[in-house]
Formats: sequence, C-alpha cells, structure tokens
Amino acid sequence: MTSLDTLAVHAGRADLSGLGVHALPLDLSTTNPLPTIDVGGASYESMATGGHPTEGGLVYQRLWNPTVARFEEAMATLEHTAAAVAFSTGMAAVTAAVLAATAEGGGRHVVAVRPLYGGTDHLLASGMLGVETTYCSPAEVADAVRADTCLVVLETPANPTLELVDIAAVAAAAGDVPVLVDNTFATPVLQNPADHGAALVLHSATKYLGGHGDAMGGVVACSEQWAEALRRVRAVTGALLHPMGAYLLHRGLATLPLRVRHAQDGAGKVAAWLASQPGVRDVRYPGLPECDPLGLVGRQLRGPGAMVAFSVEGGYAAAARATESVRVFTHAVSLGGVDSLIQHPAGLTHRPVAEDAKPDVDVLRLSIGLEDPEDLCDDLARALAAAP
Repeated sequence: MTSLDTLAVHAGRADLSGLGVHALPLDLSTTNPLPTIDVGGASYESMATGGHPTEGGLVYQRLWNPTVARFEEAMATLEHTAAAVAFSTGMAAVTAAVLAATAEGGGRHVVAVRPLYGGTDHLLASGMLGVETTYCSPAEVADAVRADTCLVVLETPANPTLELVDIAAVAAAAGDVPVLVDNTFATPVLQNPADHGAALVLHSATKYLGGHGDAMGGVVACSEQWAEALRRVRAVTGALLHPMGAYLLHRGLATLPLRVRHAQDGAGKVAAWLASQPGVRDVRYPGLPECDPLGLVGRQLRGPGAMVAFSVEGGYAAAARATESVRVFTHAVSLGGVDSLIQHPAGLTHRPVAEDAKPDVDVLRLSIGLEDPEDLCDDLARALAAAP
C-alpha cells in the first residue's frame, strides 16, 4: 500500500484480523497479569528504559498500551518514519522532545524559529526545562547554532500567521543538530518533514488527527533511536496518551485526508473572499502567491492547508467585536476540527509570548472546517460589518 488515502484507513491495523475483530480494539487495562517475577520484571525493565514489551507482558499502562501502540504505528507510517511515540497532549510531546534532546545530545541550548505556537514559545522561554533558548528567523539558524545546541525547533506553516519555512534549508543550516518540526497545521496529508531532513515530527494530535474536538493527545514521529529516548522520558513522567484518546485519534486518521482536503478547498475560497473585503487589511494564507515567496507549496507542501489569518481595520476593538459577532464560526481556541473556529492569537494562545514576538492585536486566526464556504463568508461579512 502506497496511497496516503489507503494508508490512512489501514495503518496500525495489521493485527486486527489475527485478533478476530474488525473495529479498533480498546484496551483500558491499567495493570496486567505477570507470568513470573523474573519474566515480568524483565519486560518492565525493557519498557521503562525505552524498549518494547517482552514475553513478560505489558505490566502497566504507564509503560505500554496496545491501543496507543497501534496509533503510534499508524502515525509512523503516515509520516514516513520508523517509529512514533504518543503523549497525553501536544505540550507533553514538546516537553519530552526537549528533555530527550538534552539527554541524548548533552547540550542544553535550543534554537527556536519564530513564530511558534504560543505554548511552545513560552515553554522554551520559561527556563522550566533547564534549557537556554535563542530565538531567530530561518535565515539566522546557522549563526544561532552553538557547540552546546541540542535541538532546533520550527513550525511550518507557523502559528498563527502562516509563515512557511524551508525545512531542508533549516536542516542544512543546523548541521548535525537534530531539527524538530511541528507539523500540526499541515498534517501528514500535506507535508512530511522527515522527507526534508527533520529528525522529529511533532503533532498536537488534538487538532486535525482526531478532527472532532473530543480527544487530546500529542505524538512525535521519528527514528527508533529517538523513540527509545522519548519512551524513557514518557515512562518516568507518566505522560502516556490515554487509551480512549488513542482509540479516537486512530479512528480519526481514516477520514483525515478527506477532512483536510475538503477544509482546504473551503479555506482557499474564504481567503480569496477576505482579500477582497474593504474592512480587511491583510490576509495570510499559503495559497495566496504573496504568502509563498519560496515556492514551497507544491515542492514541500502538497497544499496550502485550511488555516487562514487576517488583519482587520480598526485594531483590537474591531478584532474583538468581530469574534463576538460570529454565528456559524465558534469563538474558541484550538483548530483542525470539522467545525470552523475563530480566535484572537495575541489575546489567547500567544498571550504568554514575549511582547516583541506577539502577533499584532488586529490579527484573527481562522480554522476552516467542513461547512459550506459561502455560509462562512456570509458569517464573516456580518461580523466585519458589526466591527467598529
């Protein structure tokens, strides 16, 4: 199987026929029977140190769960990597990646390409993980890398203003330093960062992968060596994805290509409509030629995606009023669901970010869902008309 659409349906399900089931099984066991102390202990040690379960069994859910493992196998398949490791949230995945990088590389310096998701930006700036972070543009990565740099972090398309970053160029500039790419906005439907030199491919699985706003999770697709390091962190921090979340996220993968492509089609229409509105000062969407100066759509990205950002005339007051006036859109954070969302990044998701790195106060971000784009444009027209 090589087609993404086919893989999205079948990946991670190879053992189902042998189990005599058709739908994904859900194993909620928190503990498992042990054959003997020695055999069970050997399996425990294998999993606690980043390996796989042995004949001693699964032992304890914090270390391993078969429902989670199937989702991980599916994500590795879709992201063209040898392995994947799932976590309770996207932020837990980011935390584990940074901790694993410091342990594996020995350094405690991180290079972060802005803009980034506000939670990631704040975590790296806080010093909470014992790392020093240098923020830079893509062109400054080579100069920012030091002897003690253990990780380069970037996001493309970037949250919230949709800047595109050439992953291969950053990987070349990083040299031997591993590069982590947040692929949440693009999903494996539109982009595979590992094919362009990324060592770690991160997703907030809460978003497009689940797609229905009812399951939280994070996942990192990577090599088996990196997976072992990540599983060691996960085992001691207890950040394993809950099996119910893994079940819902894995189920969501089957419709991921359909959802992303349909939402992307709607986003293109909404972005083009916004660009023609007198109350809109600027539209950021990778499908607009001026928003893709490096020509990455079609070369690195298989499509522009379903996220749109735009600036309104009238500053913060107009932006706030617009969010309060929508009827079809939901005013809420998060993204990637079947319904369309609108939010104000500077006041919400990017509120903890340093002032000089915050989005402008007149910027609004849209996550386009599966509704009719004409209804979405009508809703935005009413909201913009209500804004001062």
